[in-house]
Amino acid sequence: MALYVETVIDTDMDVLWERTQDPSRHQSWDLRFTSITYLPRAEGESQKFRYATRLLPFLWVAGTGVSAGERQRADGTRVSALRFASGHPLSPLAEGSGYWRYVPGTTGIRFLTGYDYRPRWGRFGALADRLAFRPLMGWATAWSFDRLRLWCERGIHPRAALARALGECALRLAMVLVVLFASPFAPLVLAAGAAVLAVLLPPLPGTPAARRCRRTPIGRLRSPRLLATLETS
Repeated sequence: MALYVETVIDTDMDVLWERTQDPSRHQSWDLRFTSITYLPRAEGESQKFRYATRLLPFLWVAGTGVSAGERQRADGTRVSALRFASGHPLSPLAEGSGYWRYVPGTTGIRFLTGYDYRPRWGRFGALADRLAFRPLMGWATAWSFDRLRLWCERGIHPRAALARALGECALRLAMVLVVLFASPFAPLVLAAGAAVLAVLLPPLPGTPAARRCRRTPIGRLRSPRLLATLETS
């Protein structure tokens, strides 16, 4: 059940690389992380980092990881890989690994990820992961990828993209509430129809949407050799 997300971004390769590899820029568009900090390293070592995600205003879940990237490859692609772990008892994942691929094409750069992790809390954690957390992680990754695409292609900063998404969600919710309270004779039927419409209507072009990303790979999913190097280091 490894997670996979892919999008096509019409931008310069160096721009995309910087906005995904620089920690301060990465954390600005990726919903899965609130902060990412690189740790000091010696020359020739893989890059170690510390990450944290804010679950509540005063509740943070932190972890550490190691990453490496290949910026110059013979086929013109780029790749980065990482492995990570969290010892926090409230973290739903214990450890995991993944990668990003950057594949230039005629319509833009295919930017894709594949990753997997081991959930915490035994059988209960495995069930909760299958039913709730893993689908949420897949959605958050796809939504974040489209948020990154809008930043690279349209110049919509991630903060502005989030504001647009929240505003559009508020408008859709308001539409359902208006129908519910303005139709006293058949509120449930009309409200249900409005709710379905609010969910199915496509988002505005400048609003991030997970549905714009591919969620299944074309062909067999293969991890880069770089990831195996990290796992055995």
